[in-house]
Amino acid sequence: MPQVLYLEAYFIYIKPQMKLKITLALSIIAVLIGFSAFKMDDDPFTTLLKKLDEYTAKYPQEKVHLHLDKPYYAIGDDIWFKAYVMNTKTSAPSNISKILYVELINEKDSLKKQLKLPLMSGITWADFKLTDSLAEGNYRIRAYTNYMRNFGTEFFFDKTIKIGNSWANKVFTQTQYNFSKENGADKVTATIHFEDKNGIGYKENEVSYDVQLDYRSVAKGKTKTDLKGDAIINFVNSQAFQNKKGKIVATLTLDNKEKVIKSIPITSTSNDVDVQFMAEGGTLIQELPQKIAVKAVNATGHGESVQGAIADETGNEVTSFSTNALGMGNFVFNAQTDKSYSAKVKFKDGSEKSFKLPVAAKSGYALNLNNLDTGKVSLKIMASENLVNGAELKVVAQQGGNVYYVSKAKMDKQVLVASIAKKNLPNGIVQFTLFSPDNQPLAERLVFIKNNADIIDLNLKANDVSSARKGKTTFSFDATNQQKPVLGSFSVSVTNATKVSPDVDNESNIFTSLLLTSDLMGYVEKPNYYFLKDDIQTQKDLDNLMLTQGWRRFLWKNIMNDLSPNITYKPEESISISGTVMKGGKPVVGGKVMLMATKGTAYILDTVTNAEGRFVFDRLSFSDSTKFIVQARTKTERKFVDINLDVVPGQIVTKNKNGADVDINVNNTLMKYIKESDNYFNEMARLGLLEKTIKLDEVTITEKKNPAKNSSNLNGAGRADFVLTADQLSTCITLSQCLQGRLPGVIFRGNVPYLMRSQDTPIAIVVDGMQMDADFLDNVVPNDVESIELLKSIGNTAIYGSRGGGGVIIITTKRGDGGRSYDRYAPGILTYNPKGFSASREFYAPKYDANTTSSRADLRTTIYWNPQVVAGNDGKANFSFYNADEPGTYRVVIEGIDALGHLGRKVYTYEVK
Repeated sequence: MPQVLYLEAYFIYIKPQMKLKITLALSIIAVLIGFSAFKMDDDPFTTLLKKLDEYTAKYPQEKVHLHLDKPYYAIGDDIWFKAYVMNTKTSAPSNISKILYVELINEKDSLKKQLKLPLMSGITWADFKLTDSLAEGNYRIRAYTNYMRNFGTEFFFDKTIKIGNSWANKVFTQTQYNFSKENGADKVTATIHFEDKNGIGYKENEVSYDVQLDYRSVAKGKTKTDLKGDAIINFVNSQAFQNKKGKIVATLTLDNKEKVIKSIPITSTSNDVDVQFMAEGGTLIQELPQKIAVKAVNATGHGESVQGAIADETGNEVTSFSTNALGMGNFVFNAQTDKSYSAKVKFKDGSEKSFKLPVAAKSGYALNLNNLDTGKVSLKIMASENLVNGAELKVVAQQGGNVYYVSKAKMDKQVLVASIAKKNLPNGIVQFTLFSPDNQPLAERLVFIKNNADIIDLNLKANDVSSARKGKTTFSFDATNQQKPVLGSFSVSVTNATKVSPDVDNESNIFTSLLLTSDLMGYVEKPNYYFLKDDIQTQKDLDNLMLTQGWRRFLWKNIMNDLSPNITYKPEESISISGTVMKGGKPVVGGKVMLMATKGTAYILDTVTNAEGRFVFDRLSFSDSTKFIVQARTKTERKFVDINLDVVPGQIVTKNKNGADVDINVNNTLMKYIKESDNYFNEMARLGLLEKTIKLDEVTITEKKNPAKNSSNLNGAGRADFVLTADQLSTCITLSQCLQGRLPGVIFRGNVPYLMRSQDTPIAIVVDGMQMDADFLDNVVPNDVESIELLKSIGNTAIYGSRGGGGVIIITTKRGDGGRSYDRYAPGILTYNPKGFSASREFYAPKYDANTTSSRADLRTTIYWNPQVVAGNDGKANFSFYNADEPGTYRVVIEGIDALGHLGRKVYTYEVK
């Protein structure tokens, strides 16, 4: 049931102005609030609200936040994280899903690692090990539940992080782009500086390059670096390529003839700025003063500060506007009858451009909200003069399907006004919707509510903090909500901020994720900026974000028309193995099915099939390395049956919605940090605590070809220059080891294959019809491979176009047959290698005491990580650790949640001398 709020009636006055007025019968008129307290009766609108509650109760959604130990990393680091999953309907930790998927994705939108983690009351934790087989670049960490896949990838946790590489790197690049126009197309001049780890440029070295936009090659060539180590590459983005993002694959030939490949992001091919104008509520109405939001975004996706003026078709200036540093602003505007308007916008470089304003409707309703008052939200409804007829409108404010404010209003005045106390609204984004007399949504508006009643107060006690190197530091804190202790789960990260400088405005945290970005579609620039201060300017900027950002977790029309979402992916209660047993195309009823673990967890389970021939083994828990045999028989022990397992297809990797966070010079941006990390990694390697990847020598052998069934080869299965089959891949651990020396005319650098005749371009990898990165090979388990086809002659590679210029390797897995991840090798028996739970490792931090002496240098950047600090029923919690061996400003970040879904965060710094 929605909360009933009784409103006090009061008067407001609207004064006529020359450029901003409402056409009324009187020049000054008192407008009485027309809102009446809403009563839950049996009218159609009540039915609609009941449908909303039933819909969101039946189809609640989930949000995910990951607390990371650091804002960026280096190859050799661990990415430590804790996951918090919330139910949008209850705002409490989610019990919908019991399994979470966390993925590491590179800047080519290729999946590098995936973890499958058990959720306990909406929380879990783990880490990614960044091995030296990974390259530097802009990576993404994406997290979601299987159930979340039903509602689109827009609401997954998806964060871009920078990963530098000095430890396993010889060549560093720094790139600058300059833009111009050539015959109407975007011309780009890229200046790439090549240098070694010590900052010494590679002079007069040969560079070959391939410029790719939207995975299509637009320019190839060769050049040389100059005496400073700079290489200049020019290319044009013609109108055929609307996507202005891509990469430059540059190959530098060193003096010893070694070739080093660098992939440099292209985040834009111009300095164009797009400016959009959006009427508050959704529609611009003639003769009504409305707030118009402005959003200016440059070609990289960042907000741009602009200034401008609004003029009518005669050139008469009506008003002016400007945007903040994040590219957002607003102005109040009254569109006159039958006039058209344009905005003349002036950019930072002094150039100007005109944009058309939206065409104003002749008649309609306008919704205006003022959220700048600390205690209330002011609501105003305006109507065109012809609509002042006493028709009844409704206003609803909801979050997650929970209604917090609802009221009816008879439109017998041209302006109706009300106020809603913020203490009655929840923390986060609240959606206000105005409904017509026939209950159709007319206008929508988002506001962000900061309600401290929903926040956990963390009172941190730092009496036992040590300022000494290797000194023991102990913290305790009291967790309370509205002065009452709370039982909560918290994660703690401590870093040396002198070595790991936080990007405070742009960092994601439990507030930005669960209160802001998880409910907004698209990119939000510098999300934490809106939480650092609570002054009037920050409130204005946050309100501009609400005016300009799209948001839809459900559509009202779906609820009105009883359109349920298509639930393809069920919430996962546990790992299960299920399927059907068939014989002669008919289900086997009462069949006997046995599940045996052959590697990893040791157990044997059995069950029988139902009337549809189905069987289920559920509530399973096993590690990621576990392999199974599934055996089925009929009731009479006949074994000639077919077993078909249920296999959920993996989630595709979509393009990065936070592409504006991509850094074209990751290593240079992180140079200070990765050099500091080098010292730590080298010390760890010296002590035998860290190992680099072992790379085999290059050899070549030839072998005759065999046909490859189930192949996705575009030339046809088996039509290749060389074929390897499964029986030839059973004696090695990694696929790159299997293939080294077995593919004729192919050499390996690390785990990346190249044709000997074309060592500038890696061989393209295609797995079950999907193109993967050249270094993807070792993500494929050799035992899962059915066949490998090598395409190197022009007759076989031509069908793949520019992608096949360096050759193609076609990998067909045993799971590539209809999406299976199992192999049939006898009637009624199959082997199955499902993804199990990833093991969670414990963060290692050394301990020192008065009786322990250690001369070992302690150069940690993450000083302490604890994913599970529990505040008991009394709200009290504590944790302790030892400082590292380096001075600096140590930064403590605590985040967490209680059983009711209240969020808490605390940042504290102290000095180590």
